[in-house]
Amino acid sequence: MLEGVNASDGIGIGVARVAVEPDLSFTPHKPEDAEAEKARYAAAVEKFVEQTNAQIERMKVTVGEESAEIMTAHIEFAEDDGIKDMVNSSIDAGMCAEQAVSEAYDTYYTMFANMEDEIFRERAADVADVKTGLLADLLGKEVVDLSTLPENSIVVVHELTPSMTADIDKDNVAGIVTETGGRTSHSAIIARALEIPAVLSVADVTTLVKTGDMVVVDGANGKVVVRPTDDELQTYRAQARQYAEEKAALEAYRGKPTVTADGDQVLLVANIGNPDDANVAAEHDCEGVGLFRSEFLFMDAKELPSEDEQFSAYQKVALRMKDKPVIIRTLDVGGDKEIPYLNLQKEENPFMGYRAVRYCLNNPEQYKVQLTALLRASAFGDIKIMVPLVTNLDEIRQVKELVEECKADLDARGVAYNENIEVGTMIETPAASLIADDLAAECDFFSIGTNDLIGYTMCADRGNDRVGYLYEVYQPAVLRSLKRIITEGNKAGIMVGMCGEAAADPLLIPVLISFGLGEFSVSAPSILRTRRIISEWTKEEADALTEKVMSLKTAAEVKAALQAAAR
Repeated sequence: MLEGVNASDGIGIGVARVAVEPDLSFTPHKPEDAEAEKARYAAAVEKFVEQTNAQIERMKVTVGEESAEIMTAHIEFAEDDGIKDMVNSSIDAGMCAEQAVSEAYDTYYTMFANMEDEIFRERAADVADVKTGLLADLLGKEVVDLSTLPENSIVVVHELTPSMTADIDKDNVAGIVTETGGRTSHSAIIARALEIPAVLSVADVTTLVKTGDMVVVDGANGKVVVRPTDDELQTYRAQARQYAEEKAALEAYRGKPTVTADGDQVLLVANIGNPDDANVAAEHDCEGVGLFRSEFLFMDAKELPSEDEQFSAYQKVALRMKDKPVIIRTLDVGGDKEIPYLNLQKEENPFMGYRAVRYCLNNPEQYKVQLTALLRASAFGDIKIMVPLVTNLDEIRQVKELVEECKADLDARGVAYNENIEVGTMIETPAASLIADDLAAECDFFSIGTNDLIGYTMCADRGNDRVGYLYEVYQPAVLRSLKRIITEGNKAGIMVGMCGEAAADPLLIPVLISFGLGEFSVSAPSILRTRRIISEWTKEEADALTEKVMSLKTAAEVKAALQAAAR
């Protein structure tokens, strides 16, 4: 029994096919003709883009247009002018094309891989995929081909890159197992779109599993059973039938309101990272957008995006959601999110340094460009502005003053906007939790960012395995903080939502119902399941469970109690 990350639900049973990746090693050397070397690089880029466009067209048929658009990131990285300049400059300085490509893409890989936000950290896999494609062409090597596989194959590979997933033989692949990757990686997203069970980040699986081994992939629980016994096979086959029945049953919740068993309605919305994600969220029957991370606009650009560029992105989501609410978080830069052209100074402790609203308020003219774009987009839908990392009243008051300045500017320009646009804050620090009553008097809504709130409250980095036992939403300190935030927000009559991973935690949902959470913002694939779980609890039942849970003293006790009560 091996364990990893539950990336795509379902039970896959089949025969392992361990994919051997190409040897892309090379010996650095100084080319005789730099211009010829640059031409080799340009030809590799052209071929990569051509092949990727062909993959996109095939994916539109197999997984749909929205999921196919994931691969456009590969083209963007291949054609990025900054990367091209870096490669060509290195060739001019005496590097061969292979070394220049390797070093340039390694630089970008490191930048993304070191980010705390998982959405952006997973972009590192896209960068590595482009690097592999370009190096394979320059070295004359073939990349892994998953387009022709025997029936009931379990693909086992070190890293399932998006380009591999794009060509995968859906009908013959029963499951996927990798040594790297997370739930938000593009490969995981495509695996879910293909409805192939997948478990990622299984240590040493390419060594432990041999081609020809019988393997079971439990995508829901993140488990892989190698060479199962007859009894285990019988058990998992029964689970596979049950999973198919439950998945079909979830469709009964499509198009229905999100209500508790006794009829209390809440809002079930989606977290998205770019405008195209809004299409996927809508397909999964979301009731709006609870978190739109605007960072992608800045991270994918070579310079500060203009007002019109930002407006276009925000407007696209507003129109896609029609009259449904769309909460857009303003630029959350710093900490793990490094944007080279902003030239932020290195800090010893960037997560407690010059980041998010602190950076924005220190660059008010730049911040007003974003706020103005958001205001303009509010004329096309129910746009709301969310401010990250607020720790005191002055910060939210200053943001609101800048919003008023932007309104006055738009009035002078004769540009329409929603005069009553809501401005709220992301509650993600202990400081914000402790002054939730004061912030509620200044804000139009709260959205709890549990990912950072847990980390800051427990002083535990979720990326550090040695303190991972502390990074749990079930910690009594975290639960007390959540209760206080929701209570104070409800007392002030403002909407309180949650956009962290905990909003979709099946065990925690009854506790959040009891606390009075009004909005659950989850990943698109979690929407129907979350709606079902909410529908199974009355407020009275949730209150009874929560009273017991809040009397417990340790995270282990809390989790055990919630597991015992799970439905």
